[in-house]
Amino acid sequence: AAAPAPQAGAAAGRGQASGDDSDFGRAGRPLNRQSPFYMGFVGAIGVLVAYGLVHAVTMLTTTLTLLVVAIFLALALNPIVEWLTRRGVRRWGSVGLVFLGLLVVFAAIGMLVVPPVVQQGTELATNAPDYVEHVLQSHWVQELDRDYNLTDKIQAEFQKRITSGDTVGQVFGGVLGAGKAVVSGVFQTLTVFVLTLYFLASLPRVKQAAYQMVPSSRRERVSSLSEEILRRVGSYAIGQVAVASINAVCSWIMMTILGIPYAAVLAVVVGFLGIIPMVGATLGAVLVVIVAFFTEPRLAIIAGVYYVVYQQLENYVIAPRVMQRTVSVPGAVTVVAALAGGTLLGVLGALIAIPIAAGLLLLYEEVLVPRQSHV
Repeated sequence: AAAPAPQAGAAAGRGQASGDDSDFGRAGRPLNRQSPFYMGFVGAIGVLVAYGLVHAVTMLTTTLTLLVVAIFLALALNPIVEWLTRRGVRRWGSVGLVFLGLLVVFAAIGMLVVPPVVQQGTELATNAPDYVEHVLQSHWVQELDRDYNLTDKIQAEFQKRITSGDTVGQVFGGVLGAGKAVVSGVFQTLTVFVLTLYFLASLPRVKQAAYQMVPSSRRERVSSLSEEILRRVGSYAIGQVAVASINAVCSWIMMTILGIPYAAVLAVVVGFLGIIPMVGATLGAVLVVIVAFFTEPRLAIIAGVYYVVYQQLENYVIAPRVMQRTVSVPGAVTVVAALAGGTLLGVLGALIAIPIAAGLLLLYEEVLVPRQSHV
């Protein structure tokens, strides 16, 4: 007597599957994915998602920039850490020694730069009244004052500005803005320092985790290519710093011999500018020549001749010897990569453009060309 029950349930199920009426009504037809409404709705959702992603990336520009800087610094310092590791030092010990060395270098640069800047700034503040008095007593200022009553107008305008509330607000806002910029710069520097330390310490685990995402049949190939790209990036950064350091030391010797003022400060600036590919060394040379010109035009000519000769020596002797084991990128690719990177990300883009171009060139030579040859 109980046997027909399953059959009845099955019939009911078939009735529901075939679209018959049920307790919840008749099932409608599937959505027509070719209808204009459906296509427009999905397209609008896609546009909103794309806009949201672009907006999020725009809002995170500073964070992403700090992240890229930290990764680039970690890759630049990793060859030194690997060198210490191969000589029996644990990785955390190698990372600690590298960062200790960086702190010593930056402390030395600070001790070299800060005292002259403080001394020269103090001298400028002390002699500022004498400079002002000398200008006011000059012949042309006296004639302007006699013809246009210039001194009284300047004093009246100065008193008006001092007593104006708008001026006080602008000065106060400027001071707050400068303080905010300093605090933000210090915070960003510390953030890059911490991120670099983290990436440098965990780089082997990060690489291993990334390689595990690749199919096992291609893992060895991807691993070897990735290691070569990372090696080129790190070696390029170290080589560029070495070339810039040689430029800074030679510039300091030249300025000391010629008696160009601010030699230590200018040498440090030349070294930092020399890290920028293509244009950095030229900018440093122009800065030194300008300072030498205001000191004595003859010194500017000598400094200009020195930098012309040194640039040839650096381009054809120093840089090739330093970079012979780092990156091998054709000149045209170097120029295009540096211009594109500088346009997209400024100085940071110019710095990382050449090693990225070297990595893409390696993929072209090792992956694309062999694959096309077998087609």
